[in-house]
Amino acid sequence: MIDRDETRVPGNNEDSHPAATGIGAVLGGAAGGVAGGAAAGAAIGGMTGPVGAAVGATIGAVAGALAGRGLAKADPVAEDAYWRDNYSTRSYVDAGSNYDDYAPAYRYGVDAFSRNPDRNFDDLEPELSRDWGTARGRSSLEWERAKHASRDAWQRLSDTVERAVPGDSDRDGR
Repeated sequence: MIDRDETRVPGNNEDSHPAATGIGAVLGGAAGGVAGGAAAGAAIGGMTGPVGAAVGATIGAVAGALAGRGLAKADPVAEDAYWRDNYSTRSYVDAGSNYDDYAPAYRYGVDAFSRNPDRNFDDLEPELSRDWGTARGRSSLEWERAKHASRDAWQRLSDTVERAVPGDSDRDGR
């Protein structure tokens, strides 16, 4: 179990929330990639005139977004703090369950998204199901119950990145 004091970042305001720090890191990485890529593309395209600058900026923004997305890794401490505070509000959580049963499933979803941000959860789910037995630690949840928490953690990160990167980057229609 994580002690609340361990989640504070030295030098930060004492009221700083670790989930906000993690989300800020994700958004900053993606936005920085878009801005940097657009600037570099515009500079290269600028050598061929205004049309080249526009095309270069567009290509640079796409490349920058992909690079920023690759840099946008989740903060596991912030994600754990978020889920610890919010797990009991989820419809898939059985009444009377404790966070320790669900924590490995949330962590599994966070880790899976961080390793595979360009994939869809449904496409990866057979692999996740197969490997849950070794990832689950002391959780009493079988995959059929754990997958909802893993999907929830995955979707939270995917939505955070998608808000920072224009378009339907995870191809979920939203």
